[in-house]
Amino acid sequence: MSSYSIDQFSQITGITKFVLRTWENRYGFLKAERTKTKIRFYTDSLLVRALNTNYLLENGIKISAVSKMTDNEISVKVDAIKSNADHKAKEVFFINKFIESALEYDSVTFHNTYKDGVAEFGVFCFYKDVLLPTFSKVGVFWLTNRIAPSQEHFLSELIKQKLLAASDNLSSVKPDKSNWLLFLPENEFHDIGLIFAKFLLISKGYEVIYLGPNVPFGSMLQLAEKKKIDNVLFFAVSNQSKSNLDYTINYLQNIFSDAKHHLVCNSLDDSIIEKGYPVKIMNTLDDFMKVIK
Repeated sequence: MSSYSIDQFSQITGITKFVLRTWENRYGFLKAERTKTKIRFYTDSLLVRALNTNYLLENGIKISAVSKMTDNEISVKVDAIKSNADHKAKEVFFINKFIESALEYDSVTFHNTYKDGVAEFGVFCFYKDVLLPTFSKVGVFWLTNRIAPSQEHFLSELIKQKLLAASDNLSSVKPDKSNWLLFLPENEFHDIGLIFAKFLLISKGYEVIYLGPNVPFGSMLQLAEKKKIDNVLFFAVSNQSKSNLDYTINYLQNIFSDAKHHLVCNSLDDSIIEKGYPVKIMNTLDDFMKVIK
């Protein structure tokens, strides 16, 4: 079970420390545990309750009413509000549900949330408006030791399974467009974005050659000899990948000289951009969609 200081808890939930203390003193609500030295700390269950509380407050329920509810009553009220909520409020609902599933290692909540979310938004909008913000938030927790790496992996592996299954459901349709080579360079392992790109390309009728994460550069030579590649897509997210971009780009240009090259990378060093490589650099999902429309 994870524990959070009042500073961490406040930053994660968006509830100020002053408000947390006020609710605890006035209502006995979101009451922190105490260490032997009387320092407040908060648990995963309190974090879930706080996220749900914020959702109710943002949808017009007063704290005086929420503070009298059990966890189950809060959850039921959240579900009821979601049914009639606007688009933005529904996004927050699903993000909170995914965080809850990760904190509790609850695969049933995850599967139900994913199923309902895709039905509500469609796969593309659900990925863009819910899954990406979820990972942004969870990633911040993880990098600052606010969520265990195992919880992050639990969530990411379940999402990858869903996206791969969605791609498999489309794979029986014969592609009628050019092909794309998808891979992550050596020492690049976070492949959810690449898997989603695979799904989008297949759904648009492209042929996909998917090599996955951490691909040794030498293995590309055999592929180049066997198959003509029309488009190359790779991601550079880690600092190591970004520092090796000169080599990666030159290598790919040499062995796939007739292909169009596409790079997904944020916070790219200006020196790379100024070199004018014949690579389409994309920062957002919308950039990618414009290329494959």
